[in-house]
Amino acid sequence: MKSELIENRVIIWDIENSKKLFSSGYYGKPIGMPKPKLEEINVPLILDLIESYYLMQNGKITVYQLKKKISDEQMLKICRKEYHDFDKKFTVYKNFRDNGYIVNPGIKFGCDFAVYEKGPGIDHAPYLVQVYNKKDIITSTGVVLAGRLATTVRKQFILAIPHGKDNVSFLALDWWRA
Repeated sequence: MKSELIENRVIIWDIENSKKLFSSGYYGKPIGMPKPKLEEINVPLILDLIESYYLMQNGKITVYQLKKKISDEQMLKICRKEYHDFDKKFTVYKNFRDNGYIVNPGIKFGCDFAVYEKGPGIDHAPYLVQVYNKKDIITSTGVVLAGRLATTVRKQFILAIPHGKDNVSFLALDWWRA
């Protein structure tokens, strides 16, 4: 499936391909459609770099820039330039996707990812995920802030700590009232 890299986003211009990719795992966002339904998609699909790289790795899309095909290595270099700790975030993204979850950027929640079990518009994302390095210091204030945020939006906060190429440890924080 052909796509085009424009700045830090990848666009699937072909509408039928947009529908196909979106319906195969809720990849991307149809441009200008905040809560898309598959039968209503009639616009191009916009992908972020992490999911674009994942789709490239899985042979689902090819990415072009100025009509020249971008290699996996070139795309990885672009991703590393655009994302702080890209490799670690990609490991976490890949882990969730490979296990059947739907992963969206978590920027509106102040974290790395919002993770769905079924998909946007079908269920709410039950998990907010923040990626940490093994040696990061997590303060008690940071834990309380994460917990308050997750509780406010009725989600479970998960600390994801990648180690090695494909391994991720998870620490989930549940908050409840006595």
